[in-house]
Formats: sequence, structure tokens, C-alpha cells
Amino acid sequence: MKELGLKFKTDPSVKFKEKTTSRKFLPEQIVMHNAEGKALEIVKKYKNAYIIGVDTVGSYKGKILSKPKDIKDAKRILRFINNTTHEVLSAICIISTDKKGKITKKISGLERTFVTFGRMSEREIAAYIKSGESMDKAAAFAIQGIGALFIKKIDGDYFNVVGLPIFKMKKMFEELGEKLI
Repeated sequence: MKELGLKFKTDPSVKFKEKTTSRKFLPEQIVMHNAEGKALEIVKKYKNAYIIGVDTVGSYKGKILSKPKDIKDAKRILRFINNTTHEVLSAICIISTDKKGKITKKISGLERTFVTFGRMSEREIAAYIKSGESMDKAAAFAIQGIGALFIKKIDGDYFNVVGLPIFKMKKMFEELGEKLI
């Protein structure tokens, strides 16, 4: 957002409890629930503002690929998506508030990108995990870092895989009557 020249403040939700798995809900529903929940928690703090809640997860065979809990979990995730095509799902919720802090508009949207991994050897998986890059990323990899070495192709929005689908966000702001540029 800084690179786009947008004025913004980061204020992460701390009370909202994200869903990470569910047998009742699809990954798309969970990521949307999380984005909306984050935005709705923060909206109470700001008047005359736009609040953006975002959540990003990987998904393969209907299973959510969240941030790994530990090294063992990172290895499990990377082995699971090794030499496959999985999805990266990001949900965005944008809420506008008036001068009294009342919600005036709320819209939500979902972006889906398919990521194809090449084959990673056990040595490469271990070396990647040792780099530390995979530990705080959904699906245990970062496309904008060393993880790019293992990505054969993507079908969809690159920025969605990074964690903020910028084009989708722009279109949602236009739907709200706002131009980002």
C-alpha cells in the first residue's frame, strides 16, 4: 500500500479468533469469515475511515494451508504441496464509517490464484525451512522470496499470493465510489 502511495495505518486485530480449519465450511468461507471478523473488530476504533480486513490461506484438496506451527508442520505442508497445483485464497472486507463511526458501507470479495510447485527434494525442503522464510507464511512459502525458486507457474494475481490482491482491492474501492489514483 505504501508503494501505491496510499495513506494508511496498520492496526491488527488482536481479539478476533481466526478460524483455521473446519469440517463444516469450505476454505473460501473460512477466509471470508476471517477477513470480515478482523475488519469488524477494528472498525469500532475509527471514524470517517475505510477499514480493510484481509485474510490469505493456501488450500489443497479442500484442506487449509495456514502458517506452519513449527518446523515439523512446515515440512508437512511443503511435502503436501510439493509437485502439485494448489490455490491461494484471499478475502478482503472493506468497511466505510461516517463521522460518528457508524458503518455506512461494507463489501467483501474473494480472489483465487493457482500456484504450481515444481518438485522439491528433501534437501531443498530442509534448506528452505532453515532459511526461516516459510515459518510465518500461509502454505509455508513466500513467492516474493526464496520460495520463488520452486514455483513453476501461477495462474491468477501474483499480489494475491503475496497476501493482498491489489487489483481486486482497487475494483472494490471503485464499487464504493472511491478512486485509488
